[in-house]
Amino acid sequence: MALCICSREAVELMREKGIDDGQIIHISSIGGHRMPSANFLGANFYCGTKFMVKALTEGLRKELKALKSRIRIASLSPGLVETQFLDNYLKDHSTIKPADVYASMESLSTTNIADSVIYIMSAPPHVEIHDLLVLPVQEG
Repeated sequence: MALCICSREAVELMREKGIDDGQIIHISSIGGHRMPSANFLGANFYCGTKFMVKALTEGLRKELKALKSRIRIASLSPGLVETQFLDNYLKDHSTIKPADVYASMESLSTTNIADSVIYIMSAPPHVEIHDLLVLPVQEG
């Protein structure tokens, strides 16, 4: 819901200010493209919400095109990023230990994701990056 509200407000603000070449970035997950290989409780719900982000992003893109707007919308879908998310998510849902997951491969850093946002933002106004998947080599 927050994704929809924030996107709506961003578009309205851009249009009010006469900005027609803005950029919106939805942060999603590789979980919006495929189910994880590890089987843990709640993965279906998590991935379902990320598939919804993909659908909402595409729907908003079509709405903007129908308005003849040049506002661009991108979805950034990272794979495994070493953050506290996995600690919080797995503590009540799984016997899988976050440390074991992180030890299994070299995960992405938050800097890698920030660099991906910069990449999207640096695209020329006539270039729209639809969906950027960023994965650790071993996850791909």
